[in-house]
Amino acid sequence: MTTNNGFSPALGDLSSFEPEAILAALPGEHPRMAAALAIGRQASETGHFDVAELSRIANELYAKGFPAGSPFAQKEDFPSNASLNPVAANAVLPSPNIISDPVQTPTPSIFSAVPSVASGVPNLSPTDVTNTGYTNQLPISGVFDIAQLLGGIDDPYQAELNQLLSGLDSQSGISSAGTNQKSSQAFSQTTSQAGAAPYYFLQDSPHQQDAAVAGPVASAHPPFDANLVRKDFPILRELVNGRPLIWFDNAATTQKPQAVIDRISYFYAHENSNIHRAAHELAARATDAYEGARETVRRFINAPSVDNIVFVRGTTEAINLVAKTWGKKHIGEGDEIVISHLEHHANIVPWQQLCQETGAKLKVAPVDDSGQVLLAEYQKLLTSRVKLVSFTQVSNALGTVTPAVQMIQMAHAAGAKVLLDGAQSVSHMRTDVQALDPDFFVFSGHKVFGPTGIGALYGKKEVLDDMPAWQGGGNMIQDVTFDKTVYHEAPAKFEAGTGNIADAVGIGAALEYVERIGIDNIARYEHELLEYATAAMCKVPGLHLIGTAKEKASVLSFKLDGYESEEVGAALNKEGIAVRSGHHCAQPILRRFGVETTVRPSLAFYNTTAEVDVMVSALLRLTSHKAPGGL
Repeated sequence: MTTNNGFSPALGDLSSFEPEAILAALPGEHPRMAAALAIGRQASETGHFDVAELSRIANELYAKGFPAGSPFAQKEDFPSNASLNPVAANAVLPSPNIISDPVQTPTPSIFSAVPSVASGVPNLSPTDVTNTGYTNQLPISGVFDIAQLLGGIDDPYQAELNQLLSGLDSQSGISSAGTNQKSSQAFSQTTSQAGAAPYYFLQDSPHQQDAAVAGPVASAHPPFDANLVRKDFPILRELVNGRPLIWFDNAATTQKPQAVIDRISYFYAHENSNIHRAAHELAARATDAYEGARETVRRFINAPSVDNIVFVRGTTEAINLVAKTWGKKHIGEGDEIVISHLEHHANIVPWQQLCQETGAKLKVAPVDDSGQVLLAEYQKLLTSRVKLVSFTQVSNALGTVTPAVQMIQMAHAAGAKVLLDGAQSVSHMRTDVQALDPDFFVFSGHKVFGPTGIGALYGKKEVLDDMPAWQGGGNMIQDVTFDKTVYHEAPAKFEAGTGNIADAVGIGAALEYVERIGIDNIARYEHELLEYATAAMCKVPGLHLIGTAKEKASVLSFKLDGYESEEVGAALNKEGIAVRSGHHCAQPILRRFGVETTVRPSLAFYNTTAEVDVMVSALLRLTSHKAPGGL
């Protein structure tokens, strides 16, 4: 019997393969073979062959850029993407992040031959493919020599690959996506004219194609495709210990899209100057870029005005700014500050210091055994003596999403001001400070795909106006004499000296990138990815998740029986998997659960279920070492 795609049941012979072992053994020059083998494994498990995906890989193999010595290097009889029919040439389907040069360094998403969570593309039968116009595009028939194709490199999996491809219908195939790029920004236009590579995700959406031309494929394409997004992040092409990088350390810092890298480079190449002074052209350009970024931050968090946005080095500096200004002015002996048990050290230490200086008291709202704030206990702490409540929207150690709106309303009802720490939330969910209604909101650029060393403090206008200046120097003054200094109003009052201009521009580019993708698309995808990862990790013997709140963002802290956290982190690193191991600058909440450290994979929208599978497989191998009869 054959599958409904017409392929031989002999593919079931691949069920004995360990795909992660195969992928590990393949040289770095073989990303397409690795992807093909992963498809074969999928077929053996599901009984369905992903025609579209394997066809796309084959077309990539026969595209331009074969190495010298390849038998196809000089041939003209195999179609490139440019020669495909318009439908195929513009098709966008969930696919591995595979580069056009078959011997170039592979990308991590060779693992993404396993469909992503968000994949909405149906398994097309040969008839379906023909009906959509994908005909006569796959230049493969029968057995061929992969070693010769790749420039004479011996491939130990020649036989298996021939088996995979032997039953393939040569009358079907789908090309890789088109790469047209639209940009309204001057720097993007300049780089495009200079021949810079396009950003794969930030291209014309297939939904914008004429339905009569695009057919059912365009309508089947999901609104978000992690495999396309990955192409915008050059670091995801890195190899670590000979393996494709899997970046699961997003709660520590996120990776940067090419759009951000290019924007910062463009600033230094065309706009670099100090701001807010001088009459020359570059000063005007730099000022426009800097203040334009402030407007982008305002729009991203829905602040009423740019005057609500203060640029700082990051979340830590923002909290310290509030503690050293508003806190010193309004908090005195006998007053109380309330935080939660979930807080990062940056939202603990500044308030401890303030309490030591003023005689105020620090109170802590407890959490339940899942890691969620106990609202009844929190309410008990909100006495008339509480002047400030400061808490995180998302725990960096557990991933808990706190009931921020409710907690802010409760604090305001008690007469307290509220600082909301958004460092771990802005990259995962929509932020609307007017709906949330905190008095302060803080976040860091590097946690939302922007540069390090830049962040933002939002403050209500009346609160900022009431705060004294923190640092003194240039930019924050209107007039200085030896007798008196007159300060600018906020936000300039809090931006003394030469700011981090280029990285402020960079955070603006990062937020614009996220806006183009859609934070709601990101939130939905990451939620599904988190659910998938949680279920998969629970299958690992001896693995204990720390933090199981019903409402969580993309953090999966765990302990593994028989291993220290650092041992697990080191073992995963050998597989090219980057996770955080340690206390995550959140020692109190970890000790609440009886541990000093955890292993913390943390997810972002460029991660995939296939990457999760690789991590879980590595953990399963690790646990087998200490099991009776283990390897």
